[in-house]
Amino acid sequence: MFFSSNLRLLRKRRGLTQEHLAVALGIKRPTLNNYENKVSGPPLDVLTTLADYFGLSMDTLVRVDLSKLTNFQLKDLEGGNDVYIRGSRLRVLTSTVGPDNEENIELVPEKAKAGYLTGFSDPEYISSLPVFRLPFLDREKKYRTFQISGDSMLPVPEGAWVTGEFILDWYTIKNGDACIIVTRDEGISFKIVQNEIKQKGSVKCISLNPLYEPYDLAVEEIREIWRFVHYISPELPQGKVEVEHLLRSINTIQQDVGALKDHLLTGKGVGH
Repeated sequence: MFFSSNLRLLRKRRGLTQEHLAVALGIKRPTLNNYENKVSGPPLDVLTTLADYFGLSMDTLVRVDLSKLTNFQLKDLEGGNDVYIRGSRLRVLTSTVGPDNEENIELVPEKAKAGYLTGFSDPEYISSLPVFRLPFLDREKKYRTFQISGDSMLPVPEGAWVTGEFILDWYTIKNGDACIIVTRDEGISFKIVQNEIKQKGSVKCISLNPLYEPYDLAVEEIREIWRFVHYISPELPQGKVEVEHLLRSINTIQQDVGALKDHLLTGKGVGH
């Protein structure tokens, strides 16, 4: 049980003295001191009050060692994203930090994608990934970089390194957001997203390359979503998409003209 250490950690993160917290909870300071030093445990009503005060569930307050979490993970919990409270698919992200206790950006190269699909929640696997830092990114957010394959998101070239910001609450995704989506069966894909979770329980995935048709992806299939931040590539964007789009448009017109001819000939035959 981690109640005592968690209580001390949470109090200090809010910059509160024992006296201040005791007053807020309606208990005596020596009583709070006893809780923090494992001299005594709180009754159920006080434990409930403490959990409500810090915005956590009693399970988290008692059973989870909060000292093992990163600052990013603690901020998510303190922001109301406790999985026990929300009863949703939200989870604490497996992450790594450097010697300075700052979040790393893990790199998921093409050859590591298969392993990522089964190891994304395994601390040992995540710690085996190469890491780097980008000093211009927000330190309060969590980022990860994935190497993309295929040409579905041209003009972002194949092999580019796409960095995304971890999205804890998928309802916050806006239509038109570019996202890296980790799924159970489809693997890792980079798409423009139309959020239809409330209406259909799914997201529509749209490619920048018009040669690829949009498709729906049920939330049950999704493991992680990362909102696009930027990409790194040694290649300059090319105009390949415009040419292919033109060819596709011509092909569509030809098919429509052919269908119209068939319709006219069939209609003429019926008239005679």
